[in-house]
Amino acid sequence: MGGMSSVPVAPVASRPRFLLLDLLRLCAAVAVMLYHYTARFNDQWDAVPSEKFQFVSQFTAYGFLGVQLFFVISGFVILLSAEGRTVGQFVSARVARLFPAYWAGVILTTLLFVVIAPQFERKVSATEFLVNLTMVQKAFGVRHIDGVYWTLWIELLFYIMIALLISVRLTEAKVYWFAFLWPLIGALAHASDSAFLSSLLSPAYAPLFAGGMLLYLLHSRGNSLLRWMLLLFNVCLAAHQTVTFDVLGSAQKYTGVQLSENVGVVLVLGIFGLVAAVTLTPLQHRGWSWMTYAGALTYPLYLVHEYWGWWMIGIVNPVAGKWAAVGAAFAVSFLLAIVIERWVERPIRPRLRRGLQRSFDATS
Repeated sequence: MGGMSSVPVAPVASRPRFLLLDLLRLCAAVAVMLYHYTARFNDQWDAVPSEKFQFVSQFTAYGFLGVQLFFVISGFVILLSAEGRTVGQFVSARVARLFPAYWAGVILTTLLFVVIAPQFERKVSATEFLVNLTMVQKAFGVRHIDGVYWTLWIELLFYIMIALLISVRLTEAKVYWFAFLWPLIGALAHASDSAFLSSLLSPAYAPLFAGGMLLYLLHSRGNSLLRWMLLLFNVCLAAHQTVTFDVLGSAQKYTGVQLSENVGVVLVLGIFGLVAAVTLTPLQHRGWSWMTYAGALTYPLYLVHEYWGWWMIGIVNPVAGKWAAVGAAFAVSFLLAIVIERWVERPIRPRLRRGLQRSFDATS
């Protein structure tokens, strides 16, 4: 099995974009938004969302699975971005990708709670704010200022594991072992009540990332029985873990909607099928240039949509009704995402990346 890092890799700027994958990322964010606005419990509506949106919420209650779609895409994209890079190059790229929009999101949501919408009654202390800026607040037992940040902790742990793989020379054989052992050891850690290992290995989501990595190997290396078997192994585990932890667990708890195990399984299979379709078939070359921009908006949109959207719902619903409120929530979230992408990410990301890269180069 050949070493992955020895394969010539095109410069990032010249790598072809998976335009439909960018569109899928935006669709995942929209699914999560619909889940938060029309299905998940929140006190900005004048009734329980599942009662206010009786028919719609039966579908949007599954919108949390947008996170699962994010994680599968992340497994694909992160292995793509890791190939042929040093640890310094990988870390510089990931930090520059994650943190500028995240810092903007933390500041904006804190301003919302402290200055604009005290009716949320979410007090943010100075220490909570400062620790949240690091993105590692979970490790210190500090509350996420915005609930959606929980996924970033899981992403960050995944990035750390990939950086460790790069540091010991990333090879295809090591990716195979990683994609097999990570979900397995994570599940064993959870079954044995090992809180420390469970918190590090994210057993509920490991098969999603691992499956995405195998989709990348199928895309870049072609078909092989081993790749397909490992992919199917992770798809089966992902369906089980998603149903156990989310469909029959937290999602049902937070919506009050009776979710179906079978529907959850079908949707997880559909998620893998969609990502496979836009990366392993001729669809990988299809799409329009605007989809790149749609993909660029996805991360800031995800970061700010929850409480800023609920704030708009609380304002608009009493005077214009539920659908106008949902529309206003979408509008303010997209507007903030556009502002963050244009005036935070574009100017800061390249500078941060270059600065970090120079720092890493100076230590090598």
